[in-house]
Amino acid sequence: MKKNLVHFLFVATTLFGCQSNPDTEGGNEPVAAAIEAPINGTYTIVEIYPHNTSSFTQGLVWHNNTLYEGTGLTSQSKLFKTDLASGKALQTLSIADSLFGEGIAVYNNKIYQLTWQNHKIFVYDANTFTKEKEFNWNYEGWGITHYNNQLIISTGSSNLYFVNPSTLAIEKTLGVYDNNGYIASLNELEMIEGKIYANVWGENKIIAINPVSGQVEKQFDFTNILQKTNQPITTETNVLNGIAYDSVSKATYITGKNWPAVFKVTLQ
Repeated sequence: MKKNLVHFLFVATTLFGCQSNPDTEGGNEPVAAAIEAPINGTYTIVEIYPHNTSSFTQGLVWHNNTLYEGTGLTSQSKLFKTDLASGKALQTLSIADSLFGEGIAVYNNKIYQLTWQNHKIFVYDANTFTKEKEFNWNYEGWGITHYNNQLIISTGSSNLYFVNPSTLAIEKTLGVYDNNGYIASLNELEMIEGKIYANVWGENKIIAINPVSGQVEKQFDFTNILQKTNQPITTETNVLNGIAYDSVSKATYITGKNWPAVFKVTLQ
């Protein structure tokens, strides 16, 4: 009997000793906080304006109370100053037929225009469209905007590059992510009230990115905005692309490649 009792105590001590102790095994390890999912923002359509359906929109900018647009495709790439009410070009510059134009941004009264795979960035006088400078760029060019004294360029990846406007030297690389991981295919860019807004190529959403952390804090779904507003849709109608912000009226202008309309919206 005594022998059985000793055996029981030995087994019980061994079993309890093998159990995990929360104070000694992993109890002091830091627990990573879960990344919050982006808030689903909403929008209100304020006005609808005509848009040239031959424009394969790559970049959109509101500057000096006027809409500027950069378009793509080889032999068709242009830079426009557009009359918003009519959708007609007030000023046009065509770039070389061999080049595929991409996003545009205005900084210090200069227009920066990207090219897709040509590794060139052009700088124009915003008033005359006179080309003043040409930079080499090692990556693809997709979208461009500016924040404080830096340009921000997207290359179709999940990275945004903060560059010096005078030299195009990269000064910071920012990875963009949400609760599901990094987000690729970042395209047209626009700064809106301290956040980087971006089209995600091939999707109907625009995301708002924290420029310090890279986290996506908000997203806006523009699915079926053309259908909901009874816009004509053809086989040429392409993806959502183009964001411009009027900081005076707090209105945002959006469009797409070969879209029939530019939408003036407020984002909530």
